[in-house]
Amino acid sequence: MGFNPLFTILKDNKLTRPNYIEWKRNLDIVLTAEEYKFCTYEPKPEQPAADAPEDEKEYYKRWIKADEMSRCYILAAMSGVLQHQHQSMATASDMLFNLKELFGDQNRAARQVAMKALMNTQMAEGTPVRDHVLKMMSHLNEIEILGAELDGETQIDIILMSLSKSFEQFRLNYNMNKRQYSLAELLTELQAAEGLFRQSVQVYVAEKGSSSKPKGIKKKKKAQTQKAVKAVGVQGGVKKPKGKCFRCKQSGHWKQDCPLPKKTNNTGVPAIQNA
Repeated sequence: MGFNPLFTILKDNKLTRPNYIEWKRNLDIVLTAEEYKFCTYEPKPEQPAADAPEDEKEYYKRWIKADEMSRCYILAAMSGVLQHQHQSMATASDMLFNLKELFGDQNRAARQVAMKALMNTQMAEGTPVRDHVLKMMSHLNEIEILGAELDGETQIDIILMSLSKSFEQFRLNYNMNKRQYSLAELLTELQAAEGLFRQSVQVYVAEKGSSSKPKGIKKKKKAQTQKAVKAVGVQGGVKKPKGKCFRCKQSGHWKQDCPLPKKTNNTGVPAIQNA
C-alpha cells in the first residue's frame, strides 16, 4: 500500500497521551490531502440495492474506500497498545471518537484559548483575503480537534464577520440572497470579489489621474496672470508717482493733484508758477 508522503508526519510523531492535539492536527492534514476526511464526519451510508442509481452506488464505494484507508492511517500512527485497543472498531469515526474520550480531558483549557484566538482575529485592510481565510480555517480546525462543535453555517458566519470593511457588500449579498457555501467555496468567492475590488480601484485611480491638471501648466498660468496685472497697473495709470510735489514738497502725488491752493499775487490773480 502506497501512503501519502505526508504520512511521515504521523510516522515520526506517533500518538501518545501528551501529543494528542498535535497528532490529530497532523492526521487531519493527511486525510484531507488524500480526500478521505469526509468519512470521519459523514455517517456510513446504507449499502445500495442492485437497482439503485449509479451515483448512490458510487458514493457508497467511495465512502467505504475512504473509511478503510483512514483506519489504516490511524492504526499505523499509534503505539502497539493503542493499535490493539482500536483495531476491532468498525469505522474510522468510531476510532476517533474513542480517542477523543481517552485524551480529550486535556482539551478544555486549550479549547478556550483557541476559541479566544478565533474570535479576536480580524482582517486588516489590505491583507490578502486568502491568507486571512486560511488563518481562520486553521483556528476552526484546531477548535474542532479540541472537541468544539461548530456547524458549517456558523463557521461561515464567523469568517464573514472577521472580514475588513471592503467586503461589506459581499456580506450584504450573502445575507440577502441566502447563499450557502462550504469553506472552500467561500474562499473561492472571496478571492473573486477581491479581484473585482482591485480592478475598480485601478480604474478610479487612472480616471482621477487623467482629469487632474499638470502642475507646470498651473504655475505658468499664475505667472502669466501676475504679469498681466503688472502691465495693467503701469498702463492704466495706477502706478503711484515717484518724487515730491513741486507745490507742497510732499511725495505721493503730482503738482496738478496737490490739495494745497495755488499761491496768488497782490492783485488776487493766481501767480504763475513754473512746472
